Amino acid sequence: MPELPEVEVTRRGLEGSLRGDIVTDVIIRDGRLRWPVDAELRHSLRQARLARIDRRGKYLLMRWDMGIGKGKRAGTLIVHLGMSGSLRIVRPDQAPDRHDHVELVFGDRCLRLRDPRRFGAMLWATGPAEQHPLLAHLGIEPLSDGFDGAWLYRALRGRSAPVKSLLMNNRLIVGVGNIYAAESLFRSGVRPGTPGKRLGPARADRLARAVRETLEDAIALGGSSLRDYLHSDGGAGCFQLTTMVYGRAGEPCRLCGTPIRVQRQAQRSTYYCPNCQK
Repeated sequence: MPELPEVEVTRRGLEGSLRGDIVTDVIIRDGRLRWPVDAELRHSLRQARLARIDRRGKYLLMRWDMGIGKGKRAGTLIVHLGMSGSLRIVRPDQAPDRHDHVELVFGDRCLRLRDPRRFGAMLWATGPAEQHPLLAHLGIEPLSDGFDGAWLYRALRGRSAPVKSLLMNNRLIVGVGNIYAAESLFRSGVRPGTPGKRLGPARADRLARAVRETLEDAIALGGSSLRDYLHSDGGAGCFQLTTMVYGRAGEPCRLCGTPIRVQRQAQRSTYYCPNCQK
């Protein structure tokens, strides 16, 4: 599933290519996604100008300028890539794949949503998008100024759940998926199963810095292409090639040589070094 780095890479790519462009058509080939795509989306977006693209957690927020005198309310297109979705910029005359479900046409270019598993979403919101039920409950952005060791220490106090599960709890912190939680915990020297309340201020500070650094490194490397994720230009991310523990069960730790271990935690494979992480 695309996580925060992959969504941020997508956001930057799309905004750099499409910001300021006007939608000339909307094609809904099959709107049966996680939630049905509104059949009125064509009317809502036609002739709208893409003002900017924001991100909230793993959601893209495409903001639109509807112009003057068009009889339309300004709105936001909320996009989630689900388990297997991707957004790609192609020429309108390029034949669609059978999994290309929705297309926003910008003159001689179009933005296609490809989603083989159909767990993605493309929803139109006319009110404040951040108050939409999908977004209102989301936790802190780990790349925001407010996320630091002091915040993390306060957030983990009294919580007995494993720290890895807490890092992946979107009601607490958004966008830290399995690979990035594992790598952040390794960088900070914290074992995944450690109860959150066991982290004192010093370890919480190391972990917060590790989360931020891991996500920033992943964004710089284009995210991780583990399954279906590709950039808007069709390229792939390569952070997965640099991991210290994720996907390396039985291989020697790159720091100490101890074999990397894997265990099941909350239905996820959890990788760690038993020597470097305490």
